Amino acid sequence: MDWIRERFLGFDRRPIAVDERGEVSYAQFVGMVDRWRDDLLGRGIRAGDRVALIADYHVQAIALLQSLVGIGCIVVPLPTDDDSTLQERLGIACVSWVVRVPPACADAPEAFLFERVEPQDETLNPLLQPLVAGGLPGFVIFTSGSTGKGKAVLLDHGRMTGKFRDRVRDAYRTLLFLKLDHVAGLNSLFSVIFNGGTIVTCDSRQPRDICAAIARHAVEALPTTPSFLTMLLMSGLHREFDLSSLRIINYGTEVMPESTLGGLRRIFPQVALKQGYGLSEMGVLPTRSRDSSSVWMKVGGCGYDVEVRNGTLWIRSEQAMLGYLNAPSPFDAQGWYDTGDRVLVDGEYIRILGRDSEIINVAGEKVFPVEIENVMLTIQNIADVVIRVKRSPVVGQMIWAECVLERDEDPSAFKRRVIAECRKHLAPYKVPGHITISKNEALVGSRFKKMRSMPALAE
Repeated sequence: MDWIRERFLGFDRRPIAVDERGEVSYAQFVGMVDRWRDDLLGRGIRAGDRVALIADYHVQAIALLQSLVGIGCIVVPLPTDDDSTLQERLGIACVSWVVRVPPACADAPEAFLFERVEPQDETLNPLLQPLVAGGLPGFVIFTSGSTGKGKAVLLDHGRMTGKFRDRVRDAYRTLLFLKLDHVAGLNSLFSVIFNGGTIVTCDSRQPRDICAAIARHAVEALPTTPSFLTMLLMSGLHREFDLSSLRIINYGTEVMPESTLGGLRRIFPQVALKQGYGLSEMGVLPTRSRDSSSVWMKVGGCGYDVEVRNGTLWIRSEQAMLGYLNAPSPFDAQGWYDTGDRVLVDGEYIRILGRDSEIINVAGEKVFPVEIENVMLTIQNIADVVIRVKRSPVVGQMIWAECVLERDEDPSAFKRRVIAECRKHLAPYKVPGHITISKNEALVGSRFKKMRSMPALAE
């Protein structure tokens, strides 16, 4: 942990954070961290405590996070917009303290809410015991549960941050888009502050507000999701705001539609478009896209082993989690992890087709949703589409396409036209048998990923 403080002090007057309230330097940030340390110790928070942090990005919340890991706490970042699973998750992570950062008071530390809670189970989870006994910091990250109940991933802070220790990499002014309770969000944060970059925060993740923040603060890097980038293209807001400061867009967490990537390449010819890859269980891997217009990438590097077995990506990582707090270990005897991602291989490059859990089985034929979406996004008047499952008594499962239109169109005529176009480019079993028009354009969830896991429609 000493190397982190020394690095922050070395960055001195560089700005670590900027928003509409102004700038904060690294030197000022170290002062915030020290004050939070005194505050935490004064409250009785000690090494080994499991602290749930319900907060979005703000420099004070980040200073609090850094102080918590600095004294050896295990931090459990939780979403700010969903309390439905709060009590369950507090129990799974054996949480001893809860800290809430009210969005309206994010720059007022005195308004942060601290609550001491008694763990629901007196017996500490065995996976937590070594960290607690050693006073070692860590994180508990809950997966989204898109294929069932979310899993509690236990991560060692030292493993997560070790890759940033050896050298300082390029630093960018980066808008933190991916949330704090997401492993990619934490990785984005660490990659900025451990390399002397500047974090830019925005209270909203709607395209207009994000574009305004990019223009206002001359943002250079935007780590985000393909679904958000699709929304950005649909909005046309790139024509209203000066986004010329952008140098790199990192995208990941889901498969990128080729039409979206092509659209981005046309409107941002000066921007490097880079595909990322990571999992809560294995960390965020080094990647290199074949080029900015390609969905093919190299995955892995120092500290990672990568194999493709029967079309599925397997990974072994030095950053691997310690385990699940609420599920059996998924690793094999040699430490390999089956990602469940189906891929194509071209030499050193791979292309992700989709998750095994997303495959739709139509009369024995396997269908990847993104293949159909790529075709449908080329059809006139379709701004966005998500492919889901519809149960059928005849074929078991059939394809359900929910579409967002660019303009109003007669539904019957639209469906006939879409089916005719799909038949030109897709095998018969891949042609959607059920087509709906979205009323509210809510094709993405709170993490700005396409919502494929809604209950399957019945025939």
